[in-house]
Amino acid sequence: MILIGITGIIGSGKTTVSSMLEKEGYFIIDLDRIAKDTLSQKDVIREIGEAFGKEYLTGDHVNIEKIGKTVFQNKDMLKMLEGITHPKIIDRLFQEVGRMKKTGAKSVIIDGPLLFETGLYRRLDKVVVVSTNPETLSERLIKRGMEQEDIKKRMAFQISLEEKEKLADVVVQNNGTIEDLKREISKLSETIKGWEVEIDAPK
Repeated sequence: MILIGITGIIGSGKTTVSSMLEKEGYFIIDLDRIAKDTLSQKDVIREIGEAFGKEYLTGDHVNIEKIGKTVFQNKDMLKMLEGITHPKIIDRLFQEVGRMKKTGAKSVIIDGPLLFETGLYRRLDKVVVVSTNPETLSERLIKRGMEQEDIKKRMAFQISLEEKEKLADVVVQNNGTIEDLKREISKLSETIKGWEVEIDAPK
């Protein structure tokens, strides 16, 4: 079984690509979902309260909006949060990978925004980067209700698309219509099938 990462930067469309691949029958693990689940664990809530302060908790829950705004303005605090959550996220990820392997899956796709930034890409077999041009990217994020200043702050905490493209095994371009993207997904699916054959081939 091969592990394939899907990544990009905010607004590039990696989640849309993952959804399309899921409809094609591929197994998807959403790291954002795992991260959110992790923030609901009692030990994580306790550690965040101790590390950041009780003002980052709302009752018995993490105030996700408040902590999100904080860590995307302070790299030291982001590292502190990752120190609490990242090991648990990785454990959960590979538990899910193990379950999928038992089903006989030939490949599993891991959808995550920070595969390069966290170093997780080194534990994957292939990485696909979803790319888009700056103008289209900005338009999408503004439509989501994000302001330019917030966009700049979030971009500052991610490796640039140009650098990610250099590290990728495949780059999927997402600059056109949904039909254009479907054609890109069709080509990507054929590439993945080729990877699956390579992994199964006798050494």
